[in-house]
Amino acid sequence: MALYGGVVKKKWAINSAFMSMYAFVSVLVVWVLFDYNMAFGPQWFPFLGKPMPALSAAFAIGQATIPAAASGMPELAFPMATLVYFQFVFAAITVIILAGSVLGRMSFRAWAIFCPVWMTLVYTVVAITPAAGYVNGWGAIIIGICAGIIPWMSMNWFQKTKLMMKVDDTLSVFSTHGVAAITGGLLTGILACPDMLEYIGTEKDAPGVSTTGLIYGDGGHQLLLQVYGALFIIVFNVIATYIILKVISFITPLRMDEATLKIGDDAIHGETAYAIGVEGE
Repeated sequence: MALYGGVVKKKWAINSAFMSMYAFVSVLVVWVLFDYNMAFGPQWFPFLGKPMPALSAAFAIGQATIPAAASGMPELAFPMATLVYFQFVFAAITVIILAGSVLGRMSFRAWAIFCPVWMTLVYTVVAITPAAGYVNGWGAIIIGICAGIIPWMSMNWFQKTKLMMKVDDTLSVFSTHGVAAITGGLLTGILACPDMLEYIGTEKDAPGVSTTGLIYGDGGHQLLLQVYGALFIIVFNVIATYIILKVISFITPLRMDEATLKIGDDAIHGETAYAIGVEGE
């Protein structure tokens, strides 16, 4: 909230903060009602779990487990409530990252509908930070360097082409998160170290969890899987997000009108940021 409120123009500071706050609140509600189990619960359809509540005392204080990754792995030594909240923070931050591309453009009413619907129909399928836990220190340094250079090049070169100048991306989320995520995902297929994931105290690898990258002798299979995964997520997100936004546009305009865009917070929320001791601007 503080980041977006400080980066955008003064007239959008309040609205940006409200959009972020609302994203956290709305995501938390749908997350515990059915989205957590859709993302991490027992399988219902491919890539989708059963939409069940995560609210009962028995569920919250029970042993944490992720069914799809539990086979052959030691039990997790913390309750489900911890796992649910940990994954919720990732979910909420993802929607807020998305907000960075529509700040000062999208109407708050449309955003209010979009957040819980997109979370339920799109996020519950998209993923975690790609390389977390799979690369060693050297791999992390390489990914860090590439994640600094490649998104910068995309933001300063590619997004300034005639084609991309037509895309209204307020805070260059396409480069800073989209390109960065693809970079990390593909480099995981190259740099994943099979020695990174082992059972504590046994020095045995974790079957079905450990991943071997190209430079450790994989031969390119994992890299190809990363490419397929990236393509699937891109296509799924584009199609599903377009459909969601199209349906919302029948209910309320997605973009604020020109008069509201010119005025900003005062027109939307009836107040102006940083106006202590003065009136309005």
